[in-house]
Amino acid sequence: MNQPLLDHATETMRQGSKSFAAAARLFDAPTRRNALLLYTWCRHCDDVIDGQALGHGNTPPSPTQALARLQGLRETTAAAYRGEPMNDPAFAAFQSVAMACGIEARHAFAHLDGFAMDAHGRCYEDLADTLDYCYHVAGVVGLMMAQVMGVRDRATLLRACDLGLAFQLTNIARDIVDDATVGRCYLPRAWLREFDIPVESIVETRHRPALATLAGRLVEAAEPYYASATAGIGALPPRCAWAVATALHVYRAIGLKVRAKGAQAWDERQGTSKAEKLWLLGRGLGSAGRARLTRHPPRPAGLWRAPEQAL
Repeated sequence: MNQPLLDHATETMRQGSKSFAAAARLFDAPTRRNALLLYTWCRHCDDVIDGQALGHGNTPPSPTQALARLQGLRETTAAAYRGEPMNDPAFAAFQSVAMACGIEARHAFAHLDGFAMDAHGRCYEDLADTLDYCYHVAGVVGLMMAQVMGVRDRATLLRACDLGLAFQLTNIARDIVDDATVGRCYLPRAWLREFDIPVESIVETRHRPALATLAGRLVEAAEPYYASATAGIGALPPRCAWAVATALHVYRAIGLKVRAKGAQAWDERQGTSKAEKLWLLGRGLGSAGRARLTRHPPRPAGLWRAPEQAL
């Protein structure tokens, strides 16, 4: 492994997501390395489309610029799969992990399709539409991360996808106002009509009480996906199980904070402190142990799932 490349990946995760960085420390060294490399590519693609740097700042490109950037991401990803030399550290990282862990190209391109939804300004009419977006930008990342951990059986991959869905629903609830500030809305339009909230005025403070209700719905919608993901943790190697359980608890805690804050949820960005992360790390260890000893029912049939050919 190229040490400068690994150092770049480590710093990318440290700056891009403190929640995931904390959980990633629990992986064994090879899994942590590959998780960092995959995260680096995902973060880079997100930043390119959003006009950000490591998830911070925001100068969104025009739709035409975003589509051109997306085409560049697709072409370089395809070149990585062809084994061509990669000059960009993010793509060198991705090429390394994709080849080492057998990450299928269809999953990588499904992830890029999620950024296309942003570039095209897609509207989401109902929760199923929002979940389709969640699948592309986060559920498929769960699938790829599970492959990094050595998962190959379909049932566990589905649970990994569910964790990605839950994470993204939490993200959407936390970032409703920030997203609206840059012209994006992932809330179902049917929900907005129910509360007479014009999509172009979501940022107005007069809508905060109604937005709190809708954020609460998203947090509740995430719960069965968190539960499904918990049922799959026992199939992971022990240290992976601990890391994933910790990440689950940290992200779920963020969603619960958003719900508890009500109309004040967007006065500051919701997160977890170092002390809370340490406590949740302990909870993660307990959850990982119980998951290995518990016999879980099949995945609930009523949960949203990606098309068969996508998995």
